[in-house]
Amino acid sequence: MRSETATEPQGRLLRAWQLAVLRFAVTLDDDDRMHALGVAGEVDRLGGASGAAFHFFRRTTAELCAAISAEGTDQDAVIQRFLAQLDNPRLRRAFEAAITRDRTPPKIVTSRLKPRNDLWRGLPSRRTGT
Repeated sequence: MRSETATEPQGRLLRAWQLAVLRFAVTLDDDDRMHALGVAGEVDRLGGASGAAFHFFRRTTAELCAAISAEGTDQDAVIQRFLAQLDNPRLRRAFEAAITRDRTPPKIVTSRLKPRNDLWRGLPSRRTGT
């Protein structure tokens, strides 16, 4: 039980890092890229030995952001490696949707966007009898 409570802050910080990368994937904003790199630095500080430089998450975040922005080399492999490490299916689907290049809405959403001429049919009129 003690080991679970010891890893809880690391788990939260790791989830915050994943969400920061997702946010960058959605917005492609430089501020969100910097935020993701900042969170990655926090995760690296937790995992590093005393005095040793541990840069795994910062390096991974830089590669991911470059791949998401279509600036890096071997973009698909970097993204697929990140997707394979996501254990939360909802987070994985959200990330996949965010990095879709064509940005077309899924079929279920497009069916809802069709104009509905019968929207008010069956409702009583607001006209008053005066």
